[in-house]
Amino acid sequence: MNRSLERAKYILALVLYGTIGLFLRHVSLPSEIVAMCRGAIGSLFIFLYLQWKKKAIPDTARPGMEDNEAVRKNLPWLIASGICLGLNWIFLFAAYTHTTVAIASLCNYTAPIILILVAPVLLRETLDRRKLPCVAGAVAGIVLVSGVWGGEIGNISGVFMGLAGALGFVGVVICNRKISGISPMDKSIIQLAVSALTILPYVLVKNYGVSLEWDARSVIIILILGIVHTGFAYCLYFSGLSTLPVQTIAILGYLEPVVSVLCSAFFLHEPMGISGWIGAALILGSAILCESMGEPGERQASGGTFPEKGD
Repeated sequence: MNRSLERAKYILALVLYGTIGLFLRHVSLPSEIVAMCRGAIGSLFIFLYLQWKKKAIPDTARPGMEDNEAVRKNLPWLIASGICLGLNWIFLFAAYTHTTVAIASLCNYTAPIILILVAPVLLRETLDRRKLPCVAGAVAGIVLVSGVWGGEIGNISGVFMGLAGALGFVGVVICNRKISGISPMDKSIIQLAVSALTILPYVLVKNYGVSLEWDARSVIIILILGIVHTGFAYCLYFSGLSTLPVQTIAILGYLEPVVSVLCSAFFLHEPMGISGWIGAALILGSAILCESMGEPGERQASGGTFPEKGD
């Protein structure tokens, strides 16, 4: 096993995830259409990749759905997780259009903090009171990045959409905790496909009677987001996830929101302000501190997005 190569793959996947908002800024089509296409193209890419890998290396992979019985057994939770993923993308991509990439990404990144609060009820896990200050720190960070602290409320709708996206991803994590006996790649094929089907009715209703212009640049970017930022990135992500130490995964995972913030500031020139940077530090710091506490025998989250990748 080449540990350095697997680490490089994992880092590349996280960098790709972190640049999604940057690419979305240059798409003229509605965000929900981009999200739907991303799920469909990503699912197809992973399926074709597994088909190719089966032919190239027969003993190391099966061409999708390796255990039909396991799929049938877990189908309700697979569908539920796909729906939650679709909702996550709808709200997150909409947040990108209503506020800065940095604020949208940071709000979505509160998912692990939210999970701390809902896990005792939905997963029947004991609430670790040591982590409550982390929750408070993340909430304070959201207030600061939203601009409310300084009397600027232009980001409020984007903040709420980003937080709604975080709730959607919390649903993904909870559903994935109920799924067993299916490889991450096979699980991703179903979840991505279901997410696209979930978004489809919303696309049809919202864009009914609307004339859409499928310009070449938007089509190319959508293909890049589906093939590179979803299908290819998922393959890299799960390759590293299966071979790297948990602590390495946890630490490197924080590259994703950092890349989003840097893209927002240096490539899109979106203002953050002093309070915004303090808020970003509070959110990221709270998530890092929360994860560093850990719990005996508990799975650690991968950079706040958990092993069940969904952004």
